Amino acid sequence: MFRYFENLVDPFVAYPEKDRPPRKLLPFMLDYSQPFKRVFVWVSLISIVVAAIEIGLIYYMGRVVDLLTGDPQQVWAAHGTELILVALFILFLRPLIQFVDVLLLNNAILPNFGTLIRWRAHRHVLRQSVGWFENDFAGRIANRIMQTPPAAGEVVFQVFDAISYSLAYLIGAAILLMAAEPRLLLPLLIWFALYACLVRWTVKRVGPASKAASDARSAVTGRVVDSYTNIHSVKMFAHHNLELDYAREAIEETRRTFQVEMRIFTTMDVVLTLLNGLLIVGVVSWAIWLWYHGMSSVGVVAAAAALTLRLSAMTGWIMWALTSFFRELGVVAEGMETIAQPIDLVDTPKAEPLQLTNGRIEICELSHHYGRGVGGLDRISMVIEPGEKIGLIGRSGAGKSTLVKLLLRFYDAESGEIQIDGQSIANVTQDSLRRNIGMVQQDSSLLHRSVRDNILYGRPDASEDEMITAAKRAEAHEFILDLADPEGRHGYDAKVGERGVKLSGGQRQRVTLARVILKNAPILLLDEATSALDSEVEAAIQDTLYGMMEGKTVIAIAHRLSTIARMDRILVMDQGHIVEQGPHAQLLAQGGLYAQFWARQSGGFMNPEAAE
Repeated sequence: MFRYFENLVDPFVAYPEKDRPPRKLLPFMLDYSQPFKRVFVWVSLISIVVAAIEIGLIYYMGRVVDLLTGDPQQVWAAHGTELILVALFILFLRPLIQFVDVLLLNNAILPNFGTLIRWRAHRHVLRQSVGWFENDFAGRIANRIMQTPPAAGEVVFQVFDAISYSLAYLIGAAILLMAAEPRLLLPLLIWFALYACLVRWTVKRVGPASKAASDARSAVTGRVVDSYTNIHSVKMFAHHNLELDYAREAIEETRRTFQVEMRIFTTMDVVLTLLNGLLIVGVVSWAIWLWYHGMSSVGVVAAAAALTLRLSAMTGWIMWALTSFFRELGVVAEGMETIAQPIDLVDTPKAEPLQLTNGRIEICELSHHYGRGVGGLDRISMVIEPGEKIGLIGRSGAGKSTLVKLLLRFYDAESGEIQIDGQSIANVTQDSLRRNIGMVQQDSSLLHRSVRDNILYGRPDASEDEMITAAKRAEAHEFILDLADPEGRHGYDAKVGERGVKLSGGQRQRVTLARVILKNAPILLLDEATSALDSEVEAAIQDTLYGMMEGKTVIAIAHRLSTIARMDRILVMDQGHIVEQGPHAQLLAQGGLYAQFWARQSGGFMNPEAAE
């Protein structure tokens, strides 16, 4: 039975992805709720039935009180069967209905609704561009992905478990009192009007307060994760106290926002207690007065007392449910700031997979300044022939990395165009573009998975032998065999830690090289590919690097000029322009900027700032 209800909705069901999801709260919730529409209808109906049963039982208890005022034998003779049937209903049918109600809520909705939101939110965020991730804390993004689903689940739970039930209960209570004695409805209506005012006052303040508290919690998470991620820098610069002060500022803001939230709840609680007293005294004393003047029965007084006591007990729960509802809506609204952001870097509607035949790259009047108007690239034009090896050098900020990022379409160029084999990269699918490009970055961070998983990331369907061959070509196989992690895994099964922190820089670089070797893409980008290697390992791996380049179109960025001296052509960039190009010997003979870099390099590294 549990499995049946748990499988009523598949949280991973296929759905049309939206580049621009709803940015308003209600459309956002409705959009995610589409697979649950049928379940929501059923749980709404059952919630109303459950409330009606509760009201009916209170009414019937009043009837029982009236019946007991008669002769016991006559009462049993006339109503015994009725009492037995009601008892059987209470013992068997009522629990069954409530069982279905909680199965729908606890087993069909709650686990699946949160899972669906977390899955779709993660899918949406993963589609964002690299630039989007560079503008936020990874910790804050992850925090919003994690806290939004349970908050949304709580919102749905309160809608059906509390709000729909309580509305049905209040309407039923009004009907019961009106049927028993219409004049008893007056104190209930007065109380309800005051209660509605309290709800409105609370809700108006809880939403913004809870969103502020949620924002503050996300800020704490972002700062704490930032410290943990950069723990080496924290320890190296002995800035333990600086990081504590940085975190304390955000933690104190979290405390302040939470205090504001709790003041609202305390005020609400005190006023609610006064209102509940008014409800009990008003309805019960009015019922007693009517009984005293012979205008109602003892059963009506008993039913009115039971109803008001039940309402009094419920009102606190309803208020907390409502405040929880709007508090969690505030958390969802805060999460939407991340998971409902539009995706700006998208494939065009008619994008086709890249058909790479030769690997010819043509760049025409390419400009990109990151929206600042300065820096980056300025009207770059060049052609890289199939199989040509290009070296790229220049001062920091000359535009080298920008060119590589635009080639990978991590950003859309502000103007100009890049074509590969005659196809504009803006008109091909991003995945097909990047599948045809292998890249080794200067920051050779790895996934917190096994060495095997990290190397196979280059080509997941590769065989074990192919993976090991790639590791050997990257001079990584020997040190991998000696690896062990704290859980007792060894060799290729050992985990490398977050961002590969358990490996040295040179080891990480070689695992990254092995991954790219295994990928075997026809276009190769090397961004300081040997920067973390010592001279001995670099010398051993030089032949591997040049072997990797055979038959490929290559762009290599390097400060260590010895790694690009054998390139077919070297491009010298400065302030977003190509100022020199040609083979190594030709550029030296020209006596220009490249010759100055070469003359001033130390140990094979260039000192670009010295050439200014």
